[in-house]
Amino acid sequence: MPALMRTHRLPFVSGLTALVLAATSPAYAEKGFGGTDGQSNQGANASKDGTLSVTAGGVVFDRSKNGSGNSAGALTASTSWTPPPCWYAPKYTPEQLQKYLEPTWEAGSTGYEWDAKQRDRYVKGHPYKDFNKDKTGKGYFWDSFVNKDFPPGWDSCDEPIFWVDQGDPPPANIKNAVTPKILAELAYAEIRVPSTKVTLAPAQATKVNLPTWAWLDGAEFQPVSVTASVPVLGIQATATAEPVSLRIEPGTKDAVTYPASGVCDIDNGHIGEPYAKGKADQTPPCGVKYLRSSGDGTYPLQATVTWEIRWTGTGGAGGDLPDGTFGATQDVVVQEVQAVNR
Repeated sequence: MPALMRTHRLPFVSGLTALVLAATSPAYAEKGFGGTDGQSNQGANASKDGTLSVTAGGVVFDRSKNGSGNSAGALTASTSWTPPPCWYAPKYTPEQLQKYLEPTWEAGSTGYEWDAKQRDRYVKGHPYKDFNKDKTGKGYFWDSFVNKDFPPGWDSCDEPIFWVDQGDPPPANIKNAVTPKILAELAYAEIRVPSTKVTLAPAQATKVNLPTWAWLDGAEFQPVSVTASVPVLGIQATATAEPVSLRIEPGTKDAVTYPASGVCDIDNGHIGEPYAKGKADQTPPCGVKYLRSSGDGTYPLQATVTWEIRWTGTGGAGGDLPDGTFGATQDVVVQEVQAVNR
């Protein structure tokens, strides 16, 4: 009965819940961590300083220091790394689990045999008696949460709902039980960085064999971060993305980049150098020189910024995560130099 065995998880595959707000908002307190009616919840709580925390998948995300705006986007990891497809976190108090499971049993939608096994597990003492009500306030029932994008492995967290005493680690056989490292990886997936449209000089159209200067506004390319936490466990992690370089791809083989690698490193918070009068004969520290006209069309210049990702978490934990990239394409007009014949 594999389909029936997962019926207690399917309502939660969107990965949304109201973990912390359950303690502060009457609307969420009634439904509990994951929603005792079998539905997923998402909540946002604005504090006095304007910080916005969004609860998703048993985790609270603070995105107040994230990149914003219509042009901001998600990072693409430079390796095959991906965030966890699923994870385990606290979801129910004893009373909340009872309110969630009993209506399912009464409806009989999962079949007599499955319901009997569930009652044996959570009511009759094998291993939990009467939903562990004698431990109310001393721990939580944990369950799985799923990445909302349903990546490969999203259904691998198939352990039945289990109890963990407050202050104790989850059972050793439980993989992907939430930790500061997992929180950091989930925070990484929530990072948004600004667009990478570069400023060019000349701006409207460049000329064949004329160096074109390229740079990014340093004020827009500051470090961004997202913090993920599970307050009932007292753990958190912050993933911070910092821009380190810009790669320029001219959009044609008939071009030369500056530097030759096409990679412009960040220098004192700036990527590239703005063009200024009197620099026409100089080689730009970051830029491109087109060797052939774009004719009646344009060249698709691709500008991609690499962001270095570090994380810190509860208990002094921390480290590096794979670099991420985010790019944009812009059209460049390249004209022939017009000579005047006398």
